[in-house]
Amino acid sequence: MLDRTVQMYNPTHRFDTSAETALPDDPTVAWSHEFQGPVREVAVWNESVYIAAGDGIVTTDKHGNLQWAFESYWSVRSSPAVVDGTVYVGIEDVYALDAATGLKQWAFQETDKWVPSSPAVVAGTVFIGDGNGTIYAVDGNTGTQQWAVQTDGTVRSSPAVVDGSVYVGSNDGTVYALDAATGREEWTFRTDGSVYSSPSVVGGTVYVGSNDETVYALDAATGREQWAFKTDDWVTSSPAVVDGIVYVGSNDGTVYALDAATGREQWAFHADRQVSLSPAVVSDTVYVGIDDVHAVDAATGREQWAFETDSMVHSVTVVDGTIYIGSEDGMVYALDGSGTELSGKTEQAENKTQIYQACARCGADLSDHDPLNFCPECGAKQ
Repeated sequence: MLDRTVQMYNPTHRFDTSAETALPDDPTVAWSHEFQGPVREVAVWNESVYIAAGDGIVTTDKHGNLQWAFESYWSVRSSPAVVDGTVYVGIEDVYALDAATGLKQWAFQETDKWVPSSPAVVAGTVFIGDGNGTIYAVDGNTGTQQWAVQTDGTVRSSPAVVDGSVYVGSNDGTVYALDAATGREEWTFRTDGSVYSSPSVVGGTVYVGSNDETVYALDAATGREQWAFKTDDWVTSSPAVVDGIVYVGSNDGTVYALDAATGREQWAFHADRQVSLSPAVVSDTVYVGIDDVHAVDAATGREQWAFETDSMVHSVTVVDGTIYIGSEDGMVYALDGSGTELSGKTEQAENKTQIYQACARCGADLSDHDPLNFCPECGAKQ
């Protein structure tokens, strides 16, 4: 099993989750919080839950008790990566925050003021893409750029780093394989649509979706197509690959289970709306976030249960028998089998955490200052 401290940047499909503790058939809400803005991503590391909500990162413990928050001036669409006591996240810049306190360690400011890609942190290097179409490698300790590769479209896809290679998609319709040490291009694979999907690399094969309505399996060494599976709409979902099966959603409203070797369909689960979120696969269950969260039998595609939310689901993360759900209406739910269900929503989390503010232009730490309408470092209006 892969090292979770390295792979936690995308807990839905970046490591083998088959040995994790599954949820019971009738999970209950252990706790919930409402935040000021959509909850895009939830990541879990050690005993803390890191939540990308609105224009910042908020942390709680696993019981839902609020710990700290880091606030920026841009909406967060990147999933936090937590590695060796540091939180890496893309907002308008790429930030490294102390995982225990939220204090900024450094900010990488070369990005184009929008970072939709989620960071991959491997061997001390942060790999991430930005809205200007650039893929960066940044030193995880200092925030110093190691290399940059320019593509012809926004990089929404999150990199996968395996065996010294970086695999990532771009809105220019291309899947790139780059040398992790130098950024040198190893191969490219051209599709007929934007590649929002983040690649999953398992057993020497790259699995990735494209907005040309196709799921591809590519040879990781050469980029040669091994098979292609056609759906009826965009595939922005990132594939989860567990035990020889590829689980992936399509905007045609279906979750597909495909044979990883051949691409042959094993089953299809039909939902009411487009499935753009990546499935989370734990034990014998596939968890799918749409407007609700559906638990589907991994072998048959039969629905086991569903949890109703009040808005579009952006994030489904399953760790140690708890499922964490983030939604468009600012809610985070933690479901488990404790039977200690809360009724309704908790009060808003605003003003209940310590806020560490960062200057939107230069990234300067403003937490030691009284409320300001300008940055004392660069003079930018706040």
